[in-house]
Amino acid sequence: MALFGAFLRGTFGLPKPDKRAVDRVKDLARAALRTSSDTAFAVNEIACNDPGCPGIETVILVMEPGRKTRALKIAKPLDEVAEQDILAALEG
Repeated sequence: MALFGAFLRGTFGLPKPDKRAVDRVKDLARAALRTSSDTAFAVNEIACNDPGCPGIETVILVMEPGRKTRALKIAKPLDEVAEQDILAALEG
């Protein structure tokens, strides 16, 4: 039995993501979603050990005032995320 199905990058031996890469993905998400400046984003790269997982994925939490937080999952490492990936995650 696996003790941890997923873990955050930087917590268990993987290097912490570059702040510039995180900020780039936040900017892409803001543009793709056309959100107001009040919307907050959290971007994490997660490694999943479960056989059904893509391995490393990027998760973008979208926190808009007055709305439920949404999680967009992209089956790519943070450095490879493009605006098209964010738009596709919105549809899925």
